[in-house]
Amino acid sequence: MVVLLGILLLLLLLFGPRLWVQAVMQRHSRTREDFPGTGGEFARHLLDRLHLDEVGLETSENGDHYDPGARMVRLTADKMAGQSLTAITVAAHEVGHALQDRLDYQPLRWRTRLALLAQTVQTLGNWLFILAPLATAATRAPSAAFLMLAAGVASFASAALVHLVTLPVEWDASFRRALPLLEAGHYLSRKDLRAARQILTAAAFTYVAGSLASLLNLWRWVRR
Repeated sequence: MVVLLGILLLLLLLFGPRLWVQAVMQRHSRTREDFPGTGGEFARHLLDRLHLDEVGLETSENGDHYDPGARMVRLTADKMAGQSLTAITVAAHEVGHALQDRLDYQPLRWRTRLALLAQTVQTLGNWLFILAPLATAATRAPSAAFLMLAAGVASFASAALVHLVTLPVEWDASFRRALPLLEAGHYLSRKDLRAARQILTAAAFTYVAGSLASLLNLWRWVRR
């Protein structure tokens, strides 16, 4: 019974936040005729207001994000053309990342560098896992496979580190950048501001779940 409860709790921690954020965003994704523009238009307005004229804006098929290398805010089609509270809030959040970049927010720099490094390390780790049995068979030395597997485990550690660094970056973009912009500009009513805070909080918890999943994966391989 205890084991079953533990498994249920683990599943709730891993998948609950993702299901919650989907439900929250869907709840506030209906078209609002009282809003003067779309998420894309609002993002452009905020960028111009913050004198971030060099930052571009385009539609993305790979999720909403800000690309520091290209200096580009990218929104999915439903956010770019959507006239909903979800579209407005997500647009403000991504502009928050652009503002972090302008202000030389160091955790954003660390996250960007770590993400690039983690991609390389994870690719190498995948190959090491594949080659480990072959190395053992060729050298008949278990230590060779051990070293290769240890390097592979490091790839999981890099993913966990990226998730841990990402969480404060996302939290800062939401609650120190986006929400104050929405409040100071009086873009939303008090009721909509509460809903926007809920959207941002739900989105942040997806990164909590991602961090937890990475740590559990790392622990599983270290234990082996």
